[in-house]
Amino acid sequence: MAEHFTIAEASALIQAKKLSPVELTRICLERTAQLDQTIHAYICQTPERALAEAQAAEARIMAGRSRGPLDGIPIAHKDIYCTKGLPTTAHSKILQDHVPDEDAVVVTKWQNAGLVMHGKLSTHEFAMGGPSFDLPWPPARNPWDPTRFTSGSSSGTGAGVAAGLFLGGTGSDTGGSIRGPAAFCGIAGIKPTYGLCSRGGVLPLSFTLDHTGPMAWTAQDCAMLLQAMAGYDPQDPASADRPVPDFTSDLHQGAKGLRIGVVRNFHETDNRADPAVLRAIEEAIAVFRTEGAEIRDVALPSLDEYRAAGFVILITEAYAVHEQWMRTRLGDYGELLRDGLLLGAALTGADYFQAVRQRRELCVATARAMQGLDLLLTTAAPTEAPPIENLPKWRLMESPGFTMPFNVTGLPAIAVCAGFGDAGLPVSIQLVGHPFAEQTVFRAAHAYETATEWRKRRPAMVF
Repeated sequence: MAEHFTIAEASALIQAKKLSPVELTRICLERTAQLDQTIHAYICQTPERALAEAQAAEARIMAGRSRGPLDGIPIAHKDIYCTKGLPTTAHSKILQDHVPDEDAVVVTKWQNAGLVMHGKLSTHEFAMGGPSFDLPWPPARNPWDPTRFTSGSSSGTGAGVAAGLFLGGTGSDTGGSIRGPAAFCGIAGIKPTYGLCSRGGVLPLSFTLDHTGPMAWTAQDCAMLLQAMAGYDPQDPASADRPVPDFTSDLHQGAKGLRIGVVRNFHETDNRADPAVLRAIEEAIAVFRTEGAEIRDVALPSLDEYRAAGFVILITEAYAVHEQWMRTRLGDYGELLRDGLLLGAALTGADYFQAVRQRRELCVATARAMQGLDLLLTTAAPTEAPPIENLPKWRLMESPGFTMPFNVTGLPAIAVCAGFGDAGLPVSIQLVGHPFAEQTVFRAAHAYETATEWRKRRPAMVF
């Protein structure tokens, strides 16, 4: 199979006129034709558009009019990002025939940067209900083993990047929907600080927990994509009106001097991770120490506290988004989303108020625990990817996740591959920074990735 490129590698070759964007797009289209009938990363493919955009990028670059380092790079969008003239379905029968009149803000930003769109990607239904087998399209499957789960809800993005169908893509993250698939699919994915990236034109799930962000093979690639994604949007009431820094500026400074707090109560007590994940965390700590970081243990409130507040807020706000359809088109939802949303109908205003109050207390406690630290370290997932068939319907209520704390607090958090477990599937670490400190998060993640060998290993994909 044709060579894999990271975005940084492909960008350097394209800008040096040693790699054709058209050639790169054809490599991705060929790989998609071979693999996607098994992986199901795509809901809608746009090969003709991709080739036309790649040809336009190549013409610009050859004429000395490159739009920048992302010009000609193949990407795809999670199918909750509205795309003008192209179906945006949220992987749901509800919107099966929905064709928006406008692009999402991020879609426009990426197009202006010269990124080449290859299509729209599988998700959990409305970024919540999945993996579901009762929807118009099948769920995405894990390229490391198609019998395994990708996590969600940015499932198609995680699967497609890992398989090399495109080099990067959009995700959204309300309780872990970028970092979960990044962990299970062995890629990098960052949930930026709340308000850093526009949600304009992105179908909502939870107004106060939703984040948009990029997913790619490496932290460096994510930094490059975030550069073209971030920025103030006056139409998004949560958008932060502040300058966008250079997210790649600190990438090569290494980990020396960084102060990293290990949240041991998360992965050792609150939801004890599998031995392979615990080993990966300890090995990552050793890498950071070797690279010159200062490591301390830090205690945060329990995962259950973050889960309780986050779940009540998420499910209440999600029901508010869907109430009209729930009243008129209940039978058109998949079972998992329908039954989850019905829980939101049973909650009261008092329940929501108490969750919001608890959220504020958790934000204060987290900020206090991070004083004197640059970053937090834990995992993004407690296990390797489980089998996709017969997952417990209410699995998210059985044990608390590692990602929701940073949706509740709005902090930037990245998941990166930290090795492989006993089944040969990826395991992860999660690095968390202070608000709008993405540069530090990327710096640490890049230092870890370049000090280890994990980014050299790709899925075999012999199905």
